[in-house]
Amino acid sequence: MHADVHTSVTRIADLEHRSYDIESQPTSEWETGDYVFARVTKRPNPGVRVENPQGRRVELMEGETIVGALGTRRATRELVGSWRDVGDDGLLNILTGGGVLGRVTSASPFSKSPVEVEYEGHVVVDDDIARMREYGLTATSTPSNVPVVLVLGTSMSAGKTMTGRVITRVLVENGYDVAACKLTGAGTYGDVLSMEVAGADPIYDFVDAGLPTTVVPEDTFREAVRPVFDRLQESDVIVAEVGASPLEPYNGEAVVDMLEDHVAFTVLCASDPYAVVGIEEAFGHSPDLVAGITTNTTAGVDLVEELVDCSALNVQNEAAKEPLEELLLEALADA
Repeated sequence: MHADVHTSVTRIADLEHRSYDIESQPTSEWETGDYVFARVTKRPNPGVRVENPQGRRVELMEGETIVGALGTRRATRELVGSWRDVGDDGLLNILTGGGVLGRVTSASPFSKSPVEVEYEGHVVVDDDIARMREYGLTATSTPSNVPVVLVLGTSMSAGKTMTGRVITRVLVENGYDVAACKLTGAGTYGDVLSMEVAGADPIYDFVDAGLPTTVVPEDTFREAVRPVFDRLQESDVIVAEVGASPLEPYNGEAVVDMLEDHVAFTVLCASDPYAVVGIEEAFGHSPDLVAGITTNTTAGVDLVEELVDCSALNVQNEAAKEPLEELLLEALADA
């Protein structure tokens, strides 16, 4: 069998271009990162799409088959669920546009209805169940000495990806070879592809490390993502995005700890001014810049600068480009 749609989490295994078998497995044998074959049970709501391995969003039809990966999502503004919540009926939901599969247990009333699919079996390659970790990057033991611009958030949908894209563009325009990565979150390809559009090369995310999402034990996470850092060491600077917030169960705090000695500049994208205060208190230090949706108006900028000892910029505003450039270049000169 061959699926109608291979989702973007399958890109590291190139399942789209290889032959494989399908074999049903009891849920007691399932693991995070397993590639599974499933069939769409009914036509999804209009506008709900999934990414293919090239990052293109495609619409699914009732009866079509997909290959995705078992995982867990704990989004504060959209869906919560896990493959561990799948019942005897074998019904799953598509938890992310990238093809992470599990059963939804909680959903925001403002999120689109998740696509329901029915489990038909695990993907089997060369007589073995295909698992993401088997296709993840391996370490090259390259010394880590490249400065990092770290983009954090106070929550999901706070403006991190757009901010990372703007920062990448500014650095590229100033002659830097920029590498970019997204280190935590739930698997979608579009976020890190946006940094490639801005001029970053190479780009990697935790899917390249063999993880469907980063809701995994911390030691598993650290071991998996360390090879990502190794692949970025030929650049002048790394723009690293931490999905969600570092206080959520995506291992963002572990990333902050792993990169601490290499961070030259930290940008916090905030959902509102008071969330900036919360992150400051949790970590005991201020970011170098606040950006994101809290800076959409001058009222938000003013309130951030009143509450915390930190500059705030709406980086989507052309007028912010010059002060952003000045802050970044000064920080990298001192790195």
